[in-house]
Amino acid sequence: MNSFGLANLMVLKTGKSRSISAENPHGEPGAGGKEASNLGPGRKGRPCITLPQGKETVLAGIAGPGIINSFWMTCAQNGEKSYYILRDLVLRIYWDDADFPSVEVPLGDFFCCGFGARSKVNALPIAVNPTGGMNCYFPMPFRRTAKFTIENQHPGDVPGFFFQINYTLDSVPDNSAYFHAQWRRENLTTAGKDYTILDGVSGKGHYVGTYLAWTALERFWWGEGEMKFYIDGDRDYPTICGTGTEDYFGGAWCFYEEHDGINDEVTYSTAFLGHHYFSGLESSKSYLYVGGRDMRKLEKIYDLMPKHGLYRFHIMDPIMFESDLRVTIQQIGHNQSELFERTDDVASVAYWYQDKPYGKFPKLPAAKERWPR
Repeated sequence: MNSFGLANLMVLKTGKSRSISAENPHGEPGAGGKEASNLGPGRKGRPCITLPQGKETVLAGIAGPGIINSFWMTCAQNGEKSYYILRDLVLRIYWDDADFPSVEVPLGDFFCCGFGARSKVNALPIAVNPTGGMNCYFPMPFRRTAKFTIENQHPGDVPGFFFQINYTLDSVPDNSAYFHAQWRRENLTTAGKDYTILDGVSGKGHYVGTYLAWTALERFWWGEGEMKFYIDGDRDYPTICGTGTEDYFGGAWCFYEEHDGINDEVTYSTAFLGHHYFSGLESSKSYLYVGGRDMRKLEKIYDLMPKHGLYRFHIMDPIMFESDLRVTIQQIGHNQSELFERTDDVASVAYWYQDKPYGKFPKLPAAKERWPR
């Protein structure tokens, strides 16, 4: 299996480059762009597909060995019923004829776009660009087969679904691990009990990323909780323990910057970490706006429950494990005088590699149970 990067881009590689899209559904040589449009054959005749309501559509079935190098997806997101499409579509990826998927995540959340809302992401393995172009650059090797599906659990058909899956057919080294991603949510979390991001991992591998879609349901600062990694037999206490939520995601001091005497929450998106999405009515601003503006209009502008989208990718600092792994985060707040246990609405995506497919994931909640509240 070849590796690609600027340092060795000039070196000739082995393998065969292939790509699957609506214009070449099977990635066959010389078979792209055959469909006809009003301009004639081969002139953008089938750039996208429609996802039927209630159906799981196979996007790609690939015979290996090989490696998925990247993929891009987007869908039309308009109309009065469109708000939850990114939570209603479920992306699944299966490796080597496995009965259960190694990736099972609502489409938006996989690309760090929770809450059913698009947001720009400028990370190394995930990029989301205007307007809703979602890109993944995690390398994903497979030995026998790779299968991508998308299930439409939206109330209606979803037209205008575009995708392109780019891969190389080539040998795979024996020590190549399988890519995994898993979604979870607790609404509400339990006071005093850490939220579980990942559990039940058995085997050898490394953890490579976390995405959180965090809705703060109580007052005051929400992010004093510590990130914990229980590695290879850890039970009561973890081997790796962070110092606070904003610290784990590369920020500090509540993400606040002071402007004209008001603490504003700041967003950022970098190669490995970000607090890239914030939607909410900050208490410090509410007193300024409510008195001078119709509250009904205010609700159309601001999301009254603060929502935070955060990611960290462990590309340079993967969390390695030999036999098992569990990942949790606390929900602890601070009211400027003391710490307190919180209950919030937290959803997450864990990204990791391991030496074998995980097996059966915890049951994915029904579509309406995944909707942001």
